[in-house]
Amino acid sequence: MELFLKGIPSFEKMAGVFSYESSEVDWCEDNYKHSENVVEYFNTMSSFVFFVVAPIMLYLLHPYAKERNLAVHLVWFMMIFVGLFSLYFHMTLSFMGQMLDELSILWVLAIGYSLWFPRRHFPSFVKDRSSFSRMVLVITVITTMSSFVKPTANAYALNCFALHILYSLYWELKSCTQQRVLRLAWASIGLWVLAISCWISDRFGCSFWQKLNFCYMHGIWHILIVVATAYGSTLIAYLDASLEIPYSLPDLQYWPRDNWALGLPYIVLKGNAKTQKRC
Repeated sequence: MELFLKGIPSFEKMAGVFSYESSEVDWCEDNYKHSENVVEYFNTMSSFVFFVVAPIMLYLLHPYAKERNLAVHLVWFMMIFVGLFSLYFHMTLSFMGQMLDELSILWVLAIGYSLWFPRRHFPSFVKDRSSFSRMVLVITVITTMSSFVKPTANAYALNCFALHILYSLYWELKSCTQQRVLRLAWASIGLWVLAISCWISDRFGCSFWQKLNFCYMHGIWHILIVVATAYGSTLIAYLDASLEIPYSLPDLQYWPRDNWALGLPYIVLKGNAKTQKRC
């Protein structure tokens, strides 16, 4: 009995994962600079951008989700949780905050893969999207559990997924000639490159930014990666709609004005189920 009790984590150890600065990760921004209750103030405040962009994207993509699959909304619902956990992590720099932040991103990626990964690229042993989604679920659960082994490596592993997404997009867009789609693709890649550059710069170039008294690159990463996700997910959703529901005649537009140089992209459906030919 005594041996069994030794294997159970103590209350102090369990509570420790929620304590301030229990994470091994500490970003470049000065700690407690603006508040004695918030460790990284700007990184915390910049997380609110998730709560602004996510509801807008949920609204803009609803016609596509209603026609394709309402599970599409899970991507941006989960992005709200990414913002919530990011806010909690940077406010406390707790180990639990770090894990919730990183794992919520993992599950956003898993949902995206399940919904949008092209059927023609499925492994030979996968028969349909339901089977593929179950496979992704199993892999994600295993990855979630293994992420506790080396938590400091999680962020690097998550960013590696972006390389596979870029590789998949390359093959999907290789034969594309629509300039509007290609512009969205280049904008998505450009935003991601800028975002990841800010993330790397904050992680490995902190001393440089401290000399300039500008330690906010990770907060800028938050803003850029949300916009990059809006652009990238809309691009992927458009390619999916063109393959899976071509009768809906999907097209790309931008909010709030389609003729503005900057805006949030979304899908409009110019056709509907009534225009679908049935044999």
